[in-house]
Amino acid sequence: MAQPNVSAPTPLNKKPREMNVFVLLLIVLVIASLATYVLPAGEYTRTEVNGRSIVVPDTYKGIESSPVSLMGVIGSIHTGMVEASSIIFFVLIIGGTFGILTATGTIEALISTLSRKLANQEKWLIPIMMLFFAMGGALMGMAEETLAYLGIMIPLAIALGFDVITGTAIVLVGASIGFTTAVMNPFTVGIAQSIAELPPFSGMGYRIILFVIMYAVSVYFVYRYAMKVKRDRGYGFFAEGKYDNLESKDVKLETRHKIVLTCFLLNFALLAYGVVKYEWFITEIAGLFTVLGIIIAIVGRLSAGETVNAFMKGAAGLISGALIIGVARAIVVILTDGHVIDTILFHAASAIHHLPPALSVVGMYLLQAIIHLIVPSGSGQAALTMPIMAPLADLVGVTRQTAVLSFSMADGIGNIIFPTSGYFMAGLAIAGIPWARWAKWIMPLILTQYAIGLVAVIVAQLIGYGPF
Repeated sequence: MAQPNVSAPTPLNKKPREMNVFVLLLIVLVIASLATYVLPAGEYTRTEVNGRSIVVPDTYKGIESSPVSLMGVIGSIHTGMVEASSIIFFVLIIGGTFGILTATGTIEALISTLSRKLANQEKWLIPIMMLFFAMGGALMGMAEETLAYLGIMIPLAIALGFDVITGTAIVLVGASIGFTTAVMNPFTVGIAQSIAELPPFSGMGYRIILFVIMYAVSVYFVYRYAMKVKRDRGYGFFAEGKYDNLESKDVKLETRHKIVLTCFLLNFALLAYGVVKYEWFITEIAGLFTVLGIIIAIVGRLSAGETVNAFMKGAAGLISGALIIGVARAIVVILTDGHVIDTILFHAASAIHHLPPALSVVGMYLLQAIIHLIVPSGSGQAALTMPIMAPLADLVGVTRQTAVLSFSMADGIGNIIFPTSGYFMAGLAIAGIPWARWAKWIMPLILTQYAIGLVAVIVAQLIGYGPF
């Protein structure tokens, strides 16, 4: 069955003038460069601890202003691409592997089969799959890795009567739930607690409660929207021309398709084991997907030429998303070269220092949310802020565990709304969703999550969330 006409004038289907994501990022880049002229330059002394650059508290000092020149702004884009090259090439390898997977016919057969089997039970797709991604975010810190799933979840969501936003939200919002509550996220809570000298993954019980709350609220938000699309397809967003005619083919899942899927699932099981056991990251995961591509090409009976062409086609489809990551990184390059990130941190921390404990924790939370806009890396933000926030918490009567919670809750939520979040913007590019359209849709959930986070850190302060 061909894709229905979706031109009805409904709230989410209007054709507003939507800004190109590269234009949006370039505007932010210009604003960041202007900030280097307005804000005073300063820096903290840093030291190496376990391979991480850590800020030394009480060492901030003003330095000579170093505003970024026009040539610096122009060059920052290339520098950002270079600094983010590991993620950029990771995305291209993921895209190439999915190109091979698509060429085997496995995705087409899987979608056709699942759409038949879930014909009257499609409502379970959202809570079950969002729980899967949420667990990945909570236990392994899944972020960039989630991009690999968009190629399956979006077509499946459309085939079951939902839309592109639903399929994308299942992946991105799902993983964000876990990344935010960070039950055992080694890249955020793990690093932050280490810097704050807290027992590894201590305070897990409270974070599990927050996980359940955030999961329930987020699933309800996505589910309610998906059901509206199910009742009225004109209400949804379908990335015109990109996912047409997904429901028109009736393809059976053959033995070779099942073997390919088994290899695909085993690859992710090995990925999870490697991340937890051996702390694998981008390079190792990219290597796994490279090997996976070769294996599924053999199982899928593709020739060497067909395999290479399929890989190139898949990678080409993610060029836009990969470049977005580099441009987003350029914003951080500008602020770093202008020596204003430490200035922002110093003055904000100084303001918090004079507040009573009940308000100090609120200030910490809001400060971490603002910093996340300019430092989208969770581990990077932990290394930058926790050496300051941990001793500051001692001074103002806030437990260090609460300071860590303020960081993790503020850090995770912004990952699926801030345009400086490279993997998130790449995900929107893969899905074909304009940032303005996504922001308009998800803003109520984002505000709700920030409110939950605010209440969570206040309650943590009141109960003396610890051990200290």
